[in-house]
Amino acid sequence: MTPTHKELDQQLPDDARAWLDEALAEAAEAARPAAEATRPTAETSPAGPSPYAVPLWELRFASAGRACGQHYADSVRTLLLVEARADSATLTRLYQQGTAAERRAVLLALHHLLEGPVALPLVEDALRTNDTRLVAAAVGPYAADHLDPHAWRHAVLKCLFTGVPVDAVADLDSRAAGDDELARMLADYAAERTAAGRAVPPDLNHVLTLTGEQSEEF
Repeated sequence: MTPTHKELDQQLPDDARAWLDEALAEAAEAARPAAEATRPTAETSPAGPSPYAVPLWELRFASAGRACGQHYADSVRTLLLVEARADSATLTRLYQQGTAAERRAVLLALHHLLEGPVALPLVEDALRTNDTRLVAAAVGPYAADHLDPHAWRHAVLKCLFTGVPVDAVADLDSRAAGDDELARMLADYAAERTAAGRAVPPDLNHVLTLTGEQSEEF
């Protein structure tokens, strides 16, 4: 669960707290309707902000780890995205242009900002990587709400392949319940691992039990 602004204020040192207050104010300004907002950017001129300039809150998004510490970077970036009311185009651009840490923050924020499946390509991209932090972020609430059964089953298997704890999979209990196809895929994967003399991921039996199938304790 993402800490609130108030909760972060209680944990951050004074300089980071001041930085966050300024960053969130810039993000809130960017979220205001164009007729009302000044929309501060990294480039200004006497004629006003350049339409090609990067909004200041986006620069803050990129530098959150340096300003507030890596431990708080995910939370800070998520708050910035929510405060700016980032739309799907902005989220996609930040994901595509961002570092792995910035991509993770975008994935973590999706369910706070988007109601439809428009950002599924970002989830699918993350699930194609072997970056365990991205995979863990990709299987959050947004994926639980919008991945179709086939893609969701493969996301669960991806967690098992890469060693991501299945606790990261949002709504695992409800989506796995009664899923015979997932049970078959899990059993096949376990059998392949066993036949090759390789260990079966400990989480596999747990997920298999959730499907309603009797675990064989592979």
